[in-house]
Amino acid sequence: MPSLFAWLRRVYSLDTLDTRFTSSATPAHDTRPSSKDARANAIAQGAPPSLWRTPEFFVYYIFFITLVPLMFKTVIDASKESNPIYPKYSDLLSPGWIPGRLVDNSDSQYASFRDNIPPLLLLLILHPLVRRVYQSYKNHSKVETKPSSNSVVGAGEVQLEQRMRFDFWFGLVFITALHGVSALKVLSILYINYRIGKDVPHSYVPAATWTFNLFILFANELCGGYPLERIVTLFAPGSGQYGESTSMLVQWAQHVDNLGGLMPRWEVLFKVTVLRLISFNMDNYWSVDYPAASPIEKKQLDPASLSDRERVNIPAEPAAFTLRNYIAYILYSPLYLAGPILTFNDYVSQQRYKPASVTRSRTTLYGIRFGFTLLCMELILHYIYAVAISKSNPDWSVFTPGQLSMLAFFNLHIIWLKLLIPWRFFRLWALVDGIDPPENMVRCMSNNYSAFAFWRGWHRSYNRWIVRYIYIPLGGGGGGRRPAGGPKPTSPPKSNFMNKFLQIRNFLMVFTFVALWHDINLRLLMWGWLVTLFVLPEVLGGMLFPAHRWRSRPTAYRVLCGIGSVGNVLMMMIANLVGFALGLDGLKDLLAGLTGSYSGLAYLISCCVVLFVGVQVMFEYPIQGSWPKKRMAEDALATICHSTEETRRHQYDRNNMPLEALCDEQMSGRRTWCAGRMFHVETDLALEPLQVVYKAQPAQPAFVVTYDDEILLVEFIESCGGGLV
Repeated sequence: MPSLFAWLRRVYSLDTLDTRFTSSATPAHDTRPSSKDARANAIAQGAPPSLWRTPEFFVYYIFFITLVPLMFKTVIDASKESNPIYPKYSDLLSPGWIPGRLVDNSDSQYASFRDNIPPLLLLLILHPLVRRVYQSYKNHSKVETKPSSNSVVGAGEVQLEQRMRFDFWFGLVFITALHGVSALKVLSILYINYRIGKDVPHSYVPAATWTFNLFILFANELCGGYPLERIVTLFAPGSGQYGESTSMLVQWAQHVDNLGGLMPRWEVLFKVTVLRLISFNMDNYWSVDYPAASPIEKKQLDPASLSDRERVNIPAEPAAFTLRNYIAYILYSPLYLAGPILTFNDYVSQQRYKPASVTRSRTTLYGIRFGFTLLCMELILHYIYAVAISKSNPDWSVFTPGQLSMLAFFNLHIIWLKLLIPWRFFRLWALVDGIDPPENMVRCMSNNYSAFAFWRGWHRSYNRWIVRYIYIPLGGGGGGRRPAGGPKPTSPPKSNFMNKFLQIRNFLMVFTFVALWHDINLRLLMWGWLVTLFVLPEVLGGMLFPAHRWRSRPTAYRVLCGIGSVGNVLMMMIANLVGFALGLDGLKDLLAGLTGSYSGLAYLISCCVVLFVGVQVMFEYPIQGSWPKKRMAEDALATICHSTEETRRHQYDRNNMPLEALCDEQMSGRRTWCAGRMFHVETDLALEPLQVVYKAQPAQPAFVVTYDDEILLVEFIESCGGGLV
């Protein structure tokens, strides 16, 4: 039994999920957590004691043991045949594989994946096998390579050439099978975007790229994929009056449209391709500004062991930005349909050298974890019919307040799972093929209390893309110098209030784009604006209740954060129910059922109490990390940045992850540096190692930040006078 638990811990470890969570600041094969540093022991001695064995938490355990099974029972009872509205949604149910149970396969988005799992599994097996056969054949042939003084570099160039050539031809075959004649439409869009990146004057490339791709998003939606019949009818003579020749032409167009392959509606998932189109052009644009000297040689990096951050930030060499490599990247089969999203720089780097994080044992464990997730979804769909009930426009008054809340709650979990499962399947396919894209879902949706953290953990590869290509260029990364070849942030305002205002403005612009990118309709626009509105309380709460005022009262601060987090959870549920499940009208009916009686209000208050209990457990949960403690850590950094004392030391330990802030030199003023010795901070504020280093230089001190898209923390650090280099 102990060995079974140890194996399960490996399956559900962060290292199995994505090594970026355990080693983002170092090469991927070194997954030792920074807490093993010798300083950790000294820091841990001053850490706040764990709350797991306190009387307070034993009360919370009683809540969990009692209420979690009751939650499942409540929603299962609402899905039984004895429910008065069962006949209204029973036609949405399908025969299931569990004896005596029907399955709720009424969500068309997930059904399109679920119904095609067997052929997708076959493709997952055949695609890597065909590649290995191809590479074996090429390795036995004479392959001419450019001479290289470094055998590692030479081997990398050979592998890059082989993999790119295979991905190019396999991608063409793949989209032809998927889209039939519509593959020509896809290739036409790809070629126009490529010419924009290559032929438009350099300074106009970003504007031209964004304009073209936003136009494509709207045009694809409004024109429905450009069916040939509609085009022929539009340009046919006679203003719509069909002559004999015109009628034959229209019939021919209809016949051609019917040759749409396995997935005729190519435009539905093309929005993911748009992100790669922008990534290629912008990475190419930024690479022009990169120094001529190779950063790998300059920093003496091992090209075969680059970290995730280095693969993203170090541009591919100019010779890599070719049409063939561009097509291979855009049409890379495992990630073509739904992602996760990989930048062009990262893709080229991994094609040249297989990431050390891709091992047979880790990929096997990840596949087992995916299988458990798929089984969980199947059990839910066979016993909980929340999606079918919501689609049948029921009379919500027939449900009790408890059933209403649980139907909404589990509906959100099904939405989370229906996105998680395809993303993990396609990432598993890429891992089997030797490519390591980012994990999209980093934590369960029930383990979130912060709106900012929730959106960083939901569709994470998309969030990273947003940060790199939208948020930082809008000014989200703060001012100062940027990494060469990376996005250039605008200068930050001097006023803290204006800084917060611009932060909210950027958030609004980002989520407007996110909503339009998902689908061009009013419901998702309202979702994007609601999300922006609902992050305001978290921002204002941090301003009104700064951590330094509560340093002597950590328990009171934890309770205060818990109350605010309950509001965060409720608002996030409302926003997602509007955007992805019920819409605004459905939400009104649901809330009316919950608040239309005294019993409903009493139940709502009890739900808030239960959420408070859950949030307190989240605060202590090691993977998530304590928000109050995190605020205290940020406050420690702020104190050092603004300190005028000769020596200031703050020690802090967040769930065995050390934070040490030490400066032995005089700091004169608000925006100053450590002028002599090195100032080093290591922490894990974003589920990933973050290093902040102050270094003294003769002319001007350098502020070096290595981070993984924890933009808010970078903004905070830069407010102390930092600059990115």
